Amino acid sequence: MGKRWIAAILLLFATPAVLAADPEIVPIWGHGAPGAEARVGVPEVVENTYVRSVHNPNLTIFRADPSHANGAAVVIAPGGGHRMLVFVNEGIMPAKTLNRFGITVFVLKYRLAREAGSTYSIERDAAADARRAIRWVRAHAADYGVDPHRIGLMGFSAGGELVSMVADNPEPQRSWTLDAVDRQSARPDFQILVYPGPLGIPGQAVAGAPPAFITAGTLDTCCEPPSIALFNQLRDAKVPVELHIFAGTDHGFNVAMHNERVSIQHWPDRLFDWLSDEGWLLPGKR
Repeated sequence: MGKRWIAAILLLFATPAVLAADPEIVPIWGHGAPGAEARVGVPEVVENTYVRSVHNPNLTIFRADPSHANGAAVVIAPGGGHRMLVFVNEGIMPAKTLNRFGITVFVLKYRLAREAGSTYSIERDAAADARRAIRWVRAHAADYGVDPHRIGLMGFSAGGELVSMVADNPEPQRSWTLDAVDRQSARPDFQILVYPGPLGIPGQAVAGAPPAFITAGTLDTCCEPPSIALFNQLRDAKVPVELHIFAGTDHGFNVAMHNERVSIQHWPDRLFDWLSDEGWLLPGKR
């Protein structure tokens, strides 16, 4: 059901080249996620473009057009309050936006700790999925024409919390048997936080944290304060960081799918400016 649904969405939004085949979807854990091995076969549920019942965390891969692919990669963690995943507006559509920048994108479906009946933890399981996604992309970088030293982690809302947990906080000791992917670093080379929730902020390991781009709206009582707090913390730690706070804007502006403010229509351009200025889109610069 999930793959058919994604293909239907792509019929609306993708370029003709993408329509030749369903997007590639790969599980990130070789034998099932730790603690969820018995539920690997439980199907995901898609309701009104939202995804839940994720027991086999995976990546949906959107390759940049070879004519302008530059080797940069971004793993996207959609939001949804850890109850569901806003997979279209905070997954597929940002992926297509980043594809235009020449970036190959991997959209993560992670375990949901606040879904009804869930036995998962945000800090233990969802964050482990985000770290594993970075490791998986780094381990398979050559397969996708990706530079293993130019891999970013981007998150919206609850997904932004995972970004901070991974990029700005220490990794807990792993309790599972390590494999070849686990030998890769889980540290993203750069981080992008879009109206991030408060979990993981302030960071407990910001010294040497990856360069960061942060954005939120002035009306967002949930997520403007942690955005500003993390900016100040990273700046004080001498981490390269850029912050954009947009006037008259509340939570959930994603990539302007439902917002007519001109500034929000163009906020992905500010991200492109930052990625360009910091050298993440230039092969051989890192």
